[in-house]
Amino acid sequence: MENPLNLPVQTAAKAVLQQLVEHITPDSTEASIAHLSAQALARLGYLDTWYYDCPAFVLLGSRSLLSISGRDYRPSDEAVGLHNLITVDLSPKSGNVWGDCARSFYMEDGVCRAVPIGDEFGRGYAVERLLHESMCRFTRPDTTFHELYEFTNDSIISAGFENLDFSANVGHSLCERRGDRLYIEAGNDRRLGEVECFTFEPHIRQVEGVWGFKHENVYFFNDVDYPTEL
Repeated sequence: MENPLNLPVQTAAKAVLQQLVEHITPDSTEASIAHLSAQALARLGYLDTWYYDCPAFVLLGSRSLLSISGRDYRPSDEAVGLHNLITVDLSPKSGNVWGDCARSFYMEDGVCRAVPIGDEFGRGYAVERLLHESMCRFTRPDTTFHELYEFTNDSIISAGFENLDFSANVGHSLCERRGDRLYIEAGNDRRLGEVECFTFEPHIRQVEGVWGFKHENVYFFNDVDYPTEL
Protein backbone atom coordinates (compact mmCIF):
# COMPACT_ATOMS: atom_id res chain seq x y z
CA MET A 1 0.00 0.00 0.00
CA GLU A 2 1.03 3.63 -0.33
CA ASN A 3 2.40 5.46 2.68
CA PRO A 4 -0.42 6.53 5.03
CA LEU A 5 -1.41 10.18 5.30
CA ASN A 6 0.32 10.23 8.69
CA LEU A 7 3.77 10.24 7.08
CA PRO A 8 4.43 14.03 7.05
CA VAL A 9 3.38 14.63 10.64
CA GLN A 10 5.24 11.55 11.87
CA THR A 11 8.33 12.68 9.97
CA ALA A 12 8.11 16.04 11.74
CA ALA A 13 7.88 14.39 15.17
CA LYS A 14 10.92 12.23 14.43
CA ALA A 15 12.89 15.21 13.16
CA VAL A 16 12.22 17.18 16.35
CA LEU A 17 13.32 14.24 18.48
CA GLN A 18 16.50 13.81 16.45
CA GLN A 19 17.37 17.47 17.01
CA LEU A 20 16.42 17.48 20.68
CA VAL A 21 19.47 15.54 21.84
CA GLU A 22 21.64 18.56 20.95
CA HIS A 23 19.62 20.87 23.19
CA ILE A 24 19.16 18.87 26.40
CA THR A 25 21.66 20.01 29.03
CA PRO A 26 22.18 19.25 32.74
CA ASP A 27 20.15 22.42 33.47
CA SER A 28 17.16 21.31 31.37
CA THR A 29 13.90 20.32 33.06
CA GLU A 30 10.80 18.44 31.97
CA ALA A 31 9.08 21.80 31.57
CA SER A 32 11.85 23.35 29.46
CA ILE A 33 12.21 20.26 27.26
CA ALA A 34 8.44 20.12 26.71
CA HIS A 35 8.42 23.82 25.79
CA LEU A 36 11.38 23.42 23.45
CA SER A 37 9.73 20.44 21.75
CA ALA A 38 6.41 22.25 21.27
CA GLN A 39 8.22 25.26 19.80
CA ALA A 40 10.13 23.04 17.37
CA LEU A 41 6.91 21.36 16.22
CA ALA A 42 5.27 24.77 15.78
CA ARG A 43 8.14 25.94 13.58
CA LEU A 44 7.41 22.98 11.33
CA GLY A 45 3.76 24.00 11.17
CA TYR A 46 2.34 21.63 13.78
CA LEU A 47 0.59 23.73 16.40
CA ASP A 48 -1.96 21.17 17.57
CA THR A 49 -1.85 17.91 19.50
CA TRP A 50 -4.33 15.04 19.59
CA TYR A 51 -3.23 13.99 23.11
CA TYR A 52 -5.34 16.21 25.38
CA ASP A 53 -3.33 19.45 25.78
CA CYS A 54 0.01 17.67 25.86
CA PRO A 55 2.07 17.99 22.65
CA ALA A 56 5.24 16.85 24.46
CA PHE A 57 5.05 14.37 27.33
CA VAL A 58 8.44 14.51 29.09
CA LEU A 59 9.53 12.42 32.08
CA LEU A 60 12.97 12.19 33.66
CA GLY A 61 14.69 10.45 36.54
CA SER A 62 12.41 8.44 38.83
CA ARG A 63 9.44 9.93 36.98
CA SER A 64 10.51 7.96 33.90
CA LEU A 65 8.83 5.02 35.64
CA LEU A 66 5.48 6.82 35.73
CA SER A 67 2.64 5.67 33.50
CA ILE A 68 -0.07 8.32 33.58
CA SER A 69 -2.50 9.83 31.12
CA GLY A 70 -1.60 13.07 29.38
CA ARG A 71 -4.84 14.37 30.84
CA ASP A 72 -3.16 14.33 34.27
CA TYR A 73 0.39 15.25 33.26
CA ARG A 74 2.18 18.28 34.70
CA PRO A 75 5.87 18.74 33.81
CA SER A 76 8.39 18.98 36.64
CA ASP A 77 10.98 21.72 37.17
CA GLU A 78 13.62 19.28 38.45
CA ALA A 79 16.90 19.64 36.56
CA VAL A 80 18.29 16.77 34.52
CA GLY A 81 21.70 16.91 36.19
CA LEU A 82 24.81 15.06 35.08
CA HIS A 83 23.38 11.53 35.02
CA ASN A 84 19.81 10.78 34.07
CA LEU A 85 17.32 9.24 31.68
CA ILE A 86 14.79 11.43 29.86
CA THR A 87 11.82 10.19 27.84
CA VAL A 88 10.03 12.45 25.36
CA ASP A 89 6.76 11.49 23.66
CA LEU A 90 5.44 13.80 20.92
CA SER A 91 1.85 13.75 19.64
CA PRO A 92 1.37 16.39 16.93
CA LYS A 93 -1.57 16.46 14.55
CA SER A 94 -2.56 18.18 11.33
CA GLY A 95 -6.32 18.33 11.01
CA ASN A 96 -7.41 14.78 11.85
CA VAL A 97 -4.04 13.23 10.97
CA TRP A 98 -1.81 12.17 13.86
CA GLY A 99 1.85 11.64 14.57
CA ASP A 100 3.08 9.71 17.61
CA CYS A 101 6.74 9.15 18.45
CA ALA A 102 8.75 8.67 21.65
CA ARG A 103 12.43 8.34 22.41
CA SER A 104 14.67 7.95 25.45
CA PHE A 105 17.67 10.22 25.91
CA TYR A 106 20.63 9.43 28.14
CA MET A 107 22.56 12.00 30.14
CA GLU A 108 25.96 10.47 30.89
CA ASP A 109 28.63 12.59 32.60
CA GLY A 110 26.83 15.75 31.52
CA VAL A 111 26.54 14.73 27.84
CA CYS A 112 23.14 13.94 26.34
CA ARG A 113 23.09 10.99 23.96
CA ALA A 114 20.49 9.21 21.86
CA VAL A 115 22.56 6.02 22.14
CA PRO A 116 24.10 5.39 25.57
CA ILE A 117 27.71 4.32 25.96
CA GLY A 118 27.48 3.03 29.55
CA ASP A 119 26.14 -0.30 30.77
CA GLU A 120 23.54 1.23 33.11
CA PHE A 121 21.43 2.52 30.22
CA GLY A 122 22.75 0.22 27.52
CA ARG A 123 20.70 -2.83 28.47
CA GLY A 124 17.38 -0.98 28.35
CA TYR A 125 18.28 0.64 25.04
CA ALA A 126 19.17 -2.77 23.58
CA VAL A 127 15.97 -4.44 24.81
CA GLU A 128 13.80 -1.70 23.28
CA ARG A 129 15.51 -2.22 19.94
CA LEU A 130 15.08 -5.98 20.24
CA LEU A 131 11.37 -5.66 21.03
CA HIS A 132 10.76 -3.60 17.88
CA GLU A 133 12.77 -5.99 15.72
CA SER A 134 10.96 -9.01 17.19
CA MET A 135 7.57 -7.37 16.68
CA CYS A 136 8.31 -6.84 12.99
CA ARG A 137 9.29 -10.49 12.54
CA PHE A 138 6.24 -11.78 14.43
CA THR A 139 3.44 -9.53 13.21
CA ARG A 140 1.39 -10.00 10.06
CA PRO A 141 -1.92 -8.40 8.98
CA ASP A 142 -3.92 -11.31 10.45
CA THR A 143 -2.12 -11.07 13.82
CA THR A 144 -4.59 -9.89 16.45
CA PHE A 145 -3.93 -7.06 18.86
CA HIS A 146 -4.22 -9.66 21.66
CA GLU A 147 -1.63 -11.96 20.08
CA LEU A 148 0.87 -9.12 19.73
CA TYR A 149 0.16 -8.09 23.33
CA GLU A 150 0.90 -11.63 24.56
CA PHE A 151 4.01 -11.98 22.40
CA THR A 152 5.45 -8.64 23.52
CA ASN A 153 4.80 -9.11 27.21
CA ASP A 154 6.35 -12.59 27.08
CA SER A 155 9.37 -11.05 25.34
CA ILE A 156 9.65 -8.31 27.97
CA ILE A 157 9.59 -10.84 30.79
CA SER A 158 12.09 -13.13 29.03
CA ALA A 159 14.51 -10.20 28.79
CA GLY A 160 14.33 -9.61 32.55
CA PHE A 161 12.18 -6.50 32.24
CA GLU A 162 8.62 -5.54 33.12
CA ASN A 163 5.87 -3.60 31.36
CA LEU A 164 5.25 -0.26 33.10
CA ASP A 165 2.10 0.77 31.22
CA PHE A 166 -0.78 1.31 33.65
CA SER A 167 -3.06 -0.85 31.47
CA ALA A 168 -0.24 -3.14 30.24
CA ASN A 169 -0.86 -2.27 26.58
CA VAL A 170 2.07 -1.75 24.21
CA GLY A 171 0.52 0.44 21.51
CA HIS A 172 -2.64 1.47 19.70
CA SER A 173 -4.11 2.34 16.34
CA LEU A 174 -4.00 5.88 14.97
CA CYS A 175 -7.38 7.35 14.17
CA GLU A 176 -9.28 10.64 14.11
CA ARG A 177 -10.62 10.55 17.68
CA ARG A 178 -8.85 9.48 20.88
CA GLY A 179 -11.80 7.36 21.96
CA ASP A 180 -11.67 5.27 18.79
CA ARG A 181 -8.20 3.88 19.41
CA LEU A 182 -7.77 0.12 19.36
CA TYR A 183 -5.16 -0.99 21.88
CA ILE A 184 -2.58 -3.73 21.73
CA GLU A 185 -4.02 -5.26 24.87
CA ALA A 186 -5.39 -8.48 26.33
CA GLY A 187 -8.70 -9.60 24.88
CA ASN A 188 -8.65 -7.44 21.74
CA ASP A 189 -9.23 -9.93 18.92
CA ARG A 190 -9.34 -7.39 16.12
CA ARG A 191 -6.64 -7.89 13.47
CA LEU A 192 -3.82 -5.40 13.04
CA GLY A 193 -4.45 -5.45 9.29
CA GLU A 194 -7.82 -3.81 9.92
CA VAL A 195 -6.18 -0.48 10.82
CA GLU A 196 -4.21 1.81 8.54
CA CYS A 197 -1.32 2.11 10.99
CA PHE A 198 -0.49 1.47 14.64
CA THR A 199 2.01 2.49 17.28
CA PHE A 200 4.35 0.12 19.06
CA GLU A 201 5.58 1.67 22.30
CA PRO A 202 6.79 -0.65 25.08
CA HIS A 203 7.40 1.28 28.32
CA ILE A 204 9.72 -0.95 30.33
CA ARG A 205 12.17 -1.18 33.17
CA GLN A 206 14.61 -3.84 34.22
CA VAL A 207 13.20 -5.86 37.12
CA GLU A 208 13.91 -3.84 40.29
CA GLY A 209 15.49 -1.15 38.10
CA VAL A 210 15.14 2.61 38.55
CA TRP A 211 14.82 3.76 34.92
CA GLY A 212 11.81 3.63 32.60
CA PHE A 213 12.71 3.21 28.91
CA LYS A 214 10.52 4.20 25.95
CA HIS A 215 10.89 3.85 22.21
CA GLU A 216 7.86 4.37 19.98
CA ASN A 217 7.39 4.11 16.24
CA VAL A 218 4.35 4.04 13.97
CA TYR A 219 4.05 1.05 11.63
CA PHE A 220 1.89 0.08 8.67
CA PHE A 221 1.67 -2.99 6.43
CA ASN A 222 3.21 -2.76 2.99
CA ASP A 223 2.74 -4.99 -0.01
CA VAL A 224 4.79 -7.86 1.43
CA ASP A 225 2.69 -8.06 4.59
CA TYR A 226 5.17 -7.16 7.28
CA PRO A 227 5.18 -4.00 9.42
CA THR A 228 7.13 -1.08 8.01
CA GLU A 229 8.13 1.93 10.09
CA LEU A 230 6.48 5.17 9.08
